[in-house]
Amino acid sequence: MNILMTADTVGGVWQYAMELMTSLEVKGYSFSLATMGPPPDDSQLEQLNRISNVTLHVGDFKLEWMASPWLDVAKAGDWLMNLAIEVKPDVVHLNGYTHASLAWNCPVLVVGHSCVLSWWRAVKGCPAGDMFEQYRIAVARGLASADMVVAPSKAMLDQLQLCYGPLMRTRVIYNARCKSFKPAPKEEFIFSAGRIWDEAKNIKALCEAAPDLDWPVYIAGPDVNEQGQACEHENVKYLGNLDQDALVGWMSRAAVYALPAYYEPFGLTVLEAAMSGCALVLGDIQSLREIWGDAAAYVPPGDVRELVFALRYLQRDPSVRRSLAARAYRRALSYRPDRLGREYDRAYRDLAKKADATRFVLPVQTHDQRLDEHRRSA
Repeated sequence: MNILMTADTVGGVWQYAMELMTSLEVKGYSFSLATMGPPPDDSQLEQLNRISNVTLHVGDFKLEWMASPWLDVAKAGDWLMNLAIEVKPDVVHLNGYTHASLAWNCPVLVVGHSCVLSWWRAVKGCPAGDMFEQYRIAVARGLASADMVVAPSKAMLDQLQLCYGPLMRTRVIYNARCKSFKPAPKEEFIFSAGRIWDEAKNIKALCEAAPDLDWPVYIAGPDVNEQGQACEHENVKYLGNLDQDALVGWMSRAAVYALPAYYEPFGLTVLEAAMSGCALVLGDIQSLREIWGDAAAYVPPGDVRELVFALRYLQRDPSVRRSLAARAYRRALSYRPDRLGREYDRAYRDLAKKADATRFVLPVQTHDQRLDEHRRSA
């Protein structure tokens, strides 16, 4: 089966796409991977070259959640439609929303990894304002046009329906991660990964807690804040951006992984940490509770004192720490790439059966027609 898949390179969607395409390699799938936003870097290209069933197509277009993206979104739509004519996919798999409303001649699956409106509600504590109305309309239209909507957690699916209205054809398919992450003898430090200025991941709270902790805190990710200034916090050591081999090494040795997130629709770094044998301290939010159950300690994201208490408790009680890590590791084993592949194989085949029973003969919109639609919806 031939799949046209979109992806971006700036977050977890790239890693998700790699896991999915690898898991379906043995089932005879071929993928045409169309990237938008920043182009893949050298390490991503090296990763892609290890997968035999993928052809890469790189597009230089803004992503729909970026500032003033709509002219680029329309141009990207033309590019994707031309790609579809060239590669003749059996199913289009969009890891974004707005292009689902194009006049495809095959079934369309949309995966809701995250969205601006649900992010805003979780991080800011209120609905997004009128400045995002065009985004809301475009995303709602895309979701309503999709033949199937998939989310990586029930919590994320609930958020999509809260923000954009009820969806009729939905599935929850949890993400997965490769077996590269494995436990090693543990050392006395706390680990986290992400951007210090990312309000959703809330790593800033961990930095505020660090001076009151017995162990050092190591953070993988950019060692500068949003203004480009070097980050400096007591008892925190910044590691900068790590390649996968280095990340595997740090996680395998970390005794505790902390992510007091306000917003995390799934959390691939949490899964990596659990596979690495870390005890988990996470933000007490619906999605992380859903995914990790009793295999993690939870703290209110806005309460630094509770975060300090939870981390110090695990530091000082090795038996509790090891027990929590063991539960997280066992639960992580359920989020395997082979399960991810099976569930998407089933979804793709269900859509292909629908295509056999339904004629997808629709007029292809021109670039000017789509621009007119965007202007009317603005």
